[in-house]
Amino acid sequence: MSTSNTALSVRGVGKTYRISSGVEQHSTLAEAALSRLKKPLARAKFEQFEALRDISFEVQRGDVVGIIGRNGAGKSTLLKVLSQITEPTHGEIALYGRVGSLLEVGTGFHPELTGRENIFLNGSILGMSKREIQSEFDNIVEFAGIAKFLDTPVKRYSSGMYVRLAFAVAAHLRTEILVVDEVLAVGDAEFQRKCLGKMRDVATDGRTVLFVSHHMQSVGALCSRAIYLQKGQLVFDGSVSRAIEFYVDSFSKNVTDVSNSSHRFGSGQLRFTNVQPARDSFGSTDAKE
Repeated sequence: MSTSNTALSVRGVGKTYRISSGVEQHSTLAEAALSRLKKPLARAKFEQFEALRDISFEVQRGDVVGIIGRNGAGKSTLLKVLSQITEPTHGEIALYGRVGSLLEVGTGFHPELTGRENIFLNGSILGMSKREIQSEFDNIVEFAGIAKFLDTPVKRYSSGMYVRLAFAVAAHLRTEILVVDEVLAVGDAEFQRKCLGKMRDVATDGRTVLFVSHHMQSVGALCSRAIYLQKGQLVFDGSVSRAIEFYVDSFSKNVTDVSNSSHRFGSGQLRFTNVQPARDSFGSTDAKE
């Protein structure tokens, strides 16, 4: 049962995709037509892929929650479901407020429109009135640092400019829930620090942040709670430090033993049988050892 302080509730959510298997790929329409003539009764085969399985959790207003896991764990799929970009196959999601999401570079932008026009377009998509957008317009432009290119079509923007503007729009317009995927990695170090600072301000203002990242230092510095996903399942939901331990351990369990490898070159007089890093994780600013 949700309370008035609940920002979102996820109950038994799953997402299943139907993917084709064993299908011959064709590079041209002529090849596809010829294959159909040769095998008129051939039917495509499909298999089920569960991207998310029975995910359940609640997030309170003002919480900053990190969502971590290895590639393919289901993090981005979960954010797309929460952002209502795609519907879950089963389960229920309750959102108590408007959601602003930054999931992919350029999401919600029209390439032929200028930066100025896209600010108003993106704001309208998020449910903002023209007056609300105008009240934050100068702050958005200043934060993004694209004033010089404000009236240039965004198709001419670099990926870094795209991200700066998209994040500025999502963070400054009045949404109760902010969902941010790994796209911040596109920006430079200074912009990443600005984004982390802005997300802290958003949370202090009573809004909710869901943050997906492979950068554990950012997760540890920003988040008060973390969720660890593995193969589409929620494995851990709790302290950030413990969730990071799950993440780091998932790599150590996949060390490959090469002591008896048959794919070797050279005479064999000298062999590498095992290589290990000095420690489990490294920061981007760590000195060489």
